[in-house]
Amino acid sequence: QVQLVESGGGLVQPGGSLRLSCAASGIIFSINAMGWYRQAPGKQHELVASITSGGTTNYADSVKARFTISRDNTKNTVYLQMNSLKPEDTGVYYCNVHRVSRGVHYDYWGQGTQVTVSS
Repeated sequence: QVQLVESGGGLVQPGGSLRLSCAASGIIFSINAMGWYRQAPGKQHELVASITSGGTTNYADSVKARFTISRDNTKNTVYLQMNSLKPEDTGVYYCNVHRVSRGVHYDYWGQGTQVTVSS
């Protein structure tokens, strides 16, 4: 099992910044990718950003040039720096870890952290 502990959510005004962190522990070998998803009110669960063990990143079009995902492999931690936040970025953000072991794919999820962008 992999345990994920998220932090960094909160209330911020439009144009502001937040930094989310997610620390992984437990069975942390064979982690292929880490990422962030969000669930906005009335909308589907969507990928925000992901990063592979090799550092390849992927972003939703709506957050490109505003959000930056990074990871510290020595700390098994993934970060999401969110700048120029907009009200439509509001939602619950979930950390995700994807690992592959002996050809079997596993997905693990954090408990979620609320991000609210409002004046």
